[in-house]
Amino acid sequence: MRLALFAFIGSLVLPAFANTNATLDGYTPQSSDAERALETKFRAMPSPEKQREYMKLLSARPHHVGSPYDKQNAEWLLARFKEWGFDAKIENFDVLFPTPNGNRVEMIEPKHFVAKLSEPPLAVDPTSSQRDEQLPAYNAYSIDGDVTGPLVYVNYGMPDDYKELERYGVSVKGAIVIARYGAGWRGIKPKVAAEHGALGCIIYSDPHDDGYAHGDVFPRGPFRPPEGIQRGSVMDTDYPGDPLTPGVAALPGAKRLSVAEAPTITKIPVLPMSYGDAEPLLAELRGRVVPPNWRGSLGITYRFGPGPAKVHLRVKSNWDQKRLYDVIAKIPGSELPDQWVIRGNHHDAWVNGAEDPISGLVAELEEARALGELLKQGWKPKRTIIYAAWDGEEPGLLGSTEWVEAHADELRQHAVAYLNSDSNARGYFGADGSHVLQKLINDVARDVPDPEKKMSVLDRARLREVDEAKTTESREEALKRGDLRIGALGDGSDYTAFINHIGIPAADLGFGGEASGGIYHSIYDDFYWYTHFGDPDFAYEKAESQVIGSTVLRLADAEVIPFDFVGFSEMMKKYASNVQELLENDQAEFRERNKELEEGVFDAVSDPTKPLNPPPAVKVPPHFNFAPLQNALDALSDSAEKLSKAWNKAESNGWSLPAASIARVNELLMQSGPALLDQAGLPHRPWFKNMIYAPGAYTGYEAKPLPGVLEALDRHDWAEAESQIPREADALMRETRIINQITAVLNAEPRPSSSR
Repeated sequence: MRLALFAFIGSLVLPAFANTNATLDGYTPQSSDAERALETKFRAMPSPEKQREYMKLLSARPHHVGSPYDKQNAEWLLARFKEWGFDAKIENFDVLFPTPNGNRVEMIEPKHFVAKLSEPPLAVDPTSSQRDEQLPAYNAYSIDGDVTGPLVYVNYGMPDDYKELERYGVSVKGAIVIARYGAGWRGIKPKVAAEHGALGCIIYSDPHDDGYAHGDVFPRGPFRPPEGIQRGSVMDTDYPGDPLTPGVAALPGAKRLSVAEAPTITKIPVLPMSYGDAEPLLAELRGRVVPPNWRGSLGITYRFGPGPAKVHLRVKSNWDQKRLYDVIAKIPGSELPDQWVIRGNHHDAWVNGAEDPISGLVAELEEARALGELLKQGWKPKRTIIYAAWDGEEPGLLGSTEWVEAHADELRQHAVAYLNSDSNARGYFGADGSHVLQKLINDVARDVPDPEKKMSVLDRARLREVDEAKTTESREEALKRGDLRIGALGDGSDYTAFINHIGIPAADLGFGGEASGGIYHSIYDDFYWYTHFGDPDFAYEKAESQVIGSTVLRLADAEVIPFDFVGFSEMMKKYASNVQELLENDQAEFRERNKELEEGVFDAVSDPTKPLNPPPAVKVPPHFNFAPLQNALDALSDSAEKLSKAWNKAESNGWSLPAASIARVNELLMQSGPALLDQAGLPHRPWFKNMIYAPGAYTGYEAKPLPGVLEALDRHDWAEAESQIPREADALMRETRIINQITAVLNAEPRPSSSR
């Protein structure tokens, strides 16, 4: 069946690229031809050789926030944008950025061991020896602390891991926990540990996750060596941006909190370490052997503890404010200058940062240079195009968040969409974003050839989805669909403030999957690693420029902004179905668990020599009233279909509507993203105002679509979960009303001109 299936797939992808005679969404037939010709010219311009030059220069020295090279890079970027014809400037914000000053981890019982907490330079890797400029390995925004306690291994340190610890009778109260990186954002690990009474937290990289278990370690291969350490922020993500000015821009005159008042600083001290440092600590743990899915790849028996390993952890930082350098470059629109298409990638790094973020930045730079070439040839975009190189992304999305907070009123009036990139490497195209952009992204990706295969980047991504489908049904559905479903956006890069705080439709685009590695946030993320393992030919850097730059052009030059609400409606139904299924699964699981508790199942199967505590009895969640959400979804679906018909009719007539009608349609389209906001924000997280898209409070990066209900379900707060259904329904109804207004404008009979 597998062979037959792929023979069928092969027949599907022979015509790899789009029908060049088709009218582009939001364009007339004539402007479609001109746009296709423009995009074809544009896609020939990005140069892998130039991208390589940019990366070598920008990653030549460490450039974390506050470093001399961070400022120097920003000034170089500013000069390039100006050289290419952009109206460019640097916008500054002063933010809290702590740096380490005297961190230490030592085991004091049953033997003495002091962790190195450092990464050695490698002779073959020139920039790894820049010791005086490198930011030491630490977790930014960890509270200062000096604590001593028994060590407890907590797997990935996520909420479900603590439920497992309870079953094994292991408490972390008064202990220092050691968790491995992975399974969720690092900042969740000390947050959950503190909630369970831990004194401190250590996070290490296990070779099972990104080290020798996957292949040769650096420099022989791409994976994390024994001394490699992942730096990173552990700021609580309830308020992205500057911790001292939560929710407002960090500008002169802004009211600033003290460090002690800042809500996003951790409650306990936390430090990262390598698996070379972690192994001696873990080897001295005793107690029960952990379950199989908790075991990493070190040559030890993984045990919970606590003890007899006893650890002293000291974290101390310089709590200084540093200046950010956001580079903002603009091409004014020739016809619709008050409508802004925004593109961004950050420029700061934890150390040299060739992969993260320079691989995304050099793609953005070649887009900008190509747009500059088009300007010289006489092209002018209809809408204003803004290219941004953000500072301070790594510590906590600082530069983009502060810029959005500073310009929130303007952005609500003028922003059409925000397109983001971050890391980029060899492999498959992928996209997450607002689903009104899904069709546009598919249409553009259908036009861009994959550097390694004779097909479009879209078809290659689709066929990967088919290959990875876990059931026959999902495989067949992926085949029939003909496009790529983009994922929802959570957190973790500079799109966050745009979509989650002010509701601007956003997307995060990039390639990857064939360049696995283990140098993330280490001194080895540099030009040497990237040119050997990331994308040595820079072929996928060029492809990144082609995809995102073409999307910028498509948005900037369309007569009508090409948002699609049919795909949005379909995904909203899918998300609502997922929420209802989760509730039903919880109801069934808790009923079964309570029944098994009553019947003594857990006691009967527990080994008396190694007893397990039974899971706690849980109140079975009640049935919810999903009617408001279901009614809203039905109305949304119906309205989206009607708009699609009206849109197709207008398109077939060459958008021959009065100019005022076209202007009104675009105005309404720009209101569709903010319509999903509720200014009261999510429960417990008021900065996050989008009722449809948000990251999980206890997942970090991962998206939680329909977050109000989903987050409350995760907490087993049934009353709160049901209370959020009407709020999410109201957001969808606001969207529906905007869609209906657009349809009414498109369907309006043109008024006869008055005779004189």
